[in-house]
Amino acid sequence: MKRFIVIVLDGVGAGELPDAKEFGDSGAFTLLHVFQTNPKIKLPNLQKAGIGNLIKSKIIPETKTPTFAIGKLAEKAKGKDSTTGHWEISGLDVKTQFPTYPNGFPKSILDKFIKLTGVPGILVNSTYSGTEVLKDYGEEHLRTKKPIIYTSADSVFQIACHEEIYPIDELYKMCEIARFKVFNDEQNIGRVIARPFLGKSSKDFYRTTHRKDFSVTPNYGTIMDILTKHKITVAGVGKIEDLFANRGLTLSNHTPTNVEGIEQTIDFLKEIENGFIFTNLVDFDSTWGHRRNSKGFAKGLEYFDQKLPEIQAVMKDDDILILTADHGCDPTFKGTDHTREYIPLLVYGKNIKPVDLGIRNTFADIAATISDFFKVEKPEIGTSFLNNISG
Repeated sequence: MKRFIVIVLDGVGAGELPDAKEFGDSGAFTLLHVFQTNPKIKLPNLQKAGIGNLIKSKIIPETKTPTFAIGKLAEKAKGKDSTTGHWEISGLDVKTQFPTYPNGFPKSILDKFIKLTGVPGILVNSTYSGTEVLKDYGEEHLRTKKPIIYTSADSVFQIACHEEIYPIDELYKMCEIARFKVFNDEQNIGRVIARPFLGKSSKDFYRTTHRKDFSVTPNYGTIMDILTKHKITVAGVGKIEDLFANRGLTLSNHTPTNVEGIEQTIDFLKEIENGFIFTNLVDFDSTWGHRRNSKGFAKGLEYFDQKLPEIQAVMKDDDILILTADHGCDPTFKGTDHTREYIPLLVYGKNIKPVDLGIRNTFADIAATISDFFKVEKPEIGTSFLNNISG
């Protein structure tokens, strides 16, 4: 009876990848820049784990005796979004880059969306910050009842609607139509995202916690598919169910915040005797990274640091915990998009060796290690580091 836990600190990048220039991300370094802009940040537990050894900053000093095995993971796929990152973590070789629409969506897509949903037209159709678009178009949306459609540097079709104009069920139905009937193999999209909001005017509009992602369905062969085939419990926390279109999961709780996600992870550890727990903590990305809120980002890291001992306390002797990310989202960087970065690899277990795991070639090394841990067949890519950390 043993558990493997992966907690994705969404957007917590560990420095620009060698090809970051191709993505316009030269100089991005999420963790370092958060530390530099918040020099009083306190992360005693993550510092003991060895996070300072990855970042090389005097603000969070290195330790000679880290309690975690530490390393970095490079992304093999040509992307910097949540879908690509999580799919590669799960062991998929994501060879096709999801299309982006920097100049807005083609008229044919929008016409089909309007026809199939019955809405009275749409607003915006361009790349936009999710908070700024509400300030600029929220009131017009209230007057016209036209959904706000926008995108970003990621492969996303985002639909923002006021919850009193389009109740949550209606907005989700719109997203399902876009996901399954509007987009196709020729004009596909990585995710359709429901972005509900409330408020009375541009001065007080705010996004609610009812966001929902409708992802393209992954190819069969993720580590979750493999584990469930062997009757091993797989529990998803946060937006994991969205990113994998509910595939490969036996339990799921779509927690909307870091606070709830951490508590649900702890609850699953108390309930599940044998299995894999896959958690996404979204606030680093959606609440602080995209909104370029470095202070909030730092406070979020401090809160996670405070809760880390609680997670460790409910782990059994043979359990393994990995702290990682899916891409960067540097809150000090230009624009409001994700950043092409390494992701941290921090591995803990009561019986593991806190070794240097170096820089690894793919996020999928996590999935390969999980397969070794449960003694099941490996996913299509990835190299296990279980032998490196085994006591």
